[in-house]
Formats: sequence, structure tokens, C-alpha cells
Amino acid sequence: MKTRQPTVLAAMYKHIPHLRIARPVSNLNLSKALYCEGLNLRPLGHFKDHDGFDGVMLGLPGAGFHLEFTLSHQHPVHPTPSTEDLLVLYLPDRAEWEAACACMRAAGFAQAPSVNPYWEAHGATFVDHDGYRTVLQNAASPV
Repeated sequence: MKTRQPTVLAAMYKHIPHLRIARPVSNLNLSKALYCEGLNLRPLGHFKDHDGFDGVMLGLPGAGFHLEFTLSHQHPVHPTPSTEDLLVLYLPDRAEWEAACACMRAAGFAQAPSVNPYWEAHGATFVDHDGYRTVLQNAASPV
């Protein structure tokens, strides 16, 4: 019987990797405030003038992901998200989902229709000051 060798991908993911979603923003303090209030995230770290970039990392302690927002003073990168660039969070509990939607509106996110009707069926789409979209989906994750 031949033993199977682990695939490169399996070896790479032997340990669950940490996910960072990095986005350039036009106003670092406003982005930090919106996402901390709207999604109840916490500042996990920050940097100032790191090779010309300022930044902040937001997330939940111990979670396997964080958001990083950056601002360059030397060569500004203007945010250019499309209507299909989405950060999707699945919240299966209806009361929790409704409370999260209320937090997003109170934080200053604009609620907008989604281009994809799938997200409209059981979700709500919110847009920040740079045009980045977050979908709160009232459903369990499909995976």
C-alpha cells in the first residue's frame, strides 16, 4: 500500500493561517472609529510613519483575522472599491443580526442596496466613507 504524501496546499495549511484584509483609506481615524463602533472591533495595533505609511489593525483578540487600514503621506493610494468588493459577515441569529445592523447605522455607515440580489434576500449591505462595502448576512456560513 502506497502512503499518500501531503499536498503542498495541505502542508501549507497544517496550521490555520491568520487572515489580514488590508485596505488603503482616505481618513485613518474615521475608518478606525466606524469599524470599531459599527462592528465592535478593537484596535490590535498601529504604526506611524512606517516607510511613509500610517496604519491601524482592528479585530477581536484571539480571532483568526484582522482588518488593516493604511494611509500614505508620500504617495497616497486612493480607495477604489467596486460594488462587488465585499466584506461579508454571517450572523445566523436574527436578534444578533438586527442589533449588528443597528450598530452599523449608528456608527455612520450608509445602508445601500446590493448589486447582487443574493445579499438582499437575507442580508444588509453597508457602505463606509471610502465606498468599501460590508454585508451582514442573516444566515449561517455556507462552508
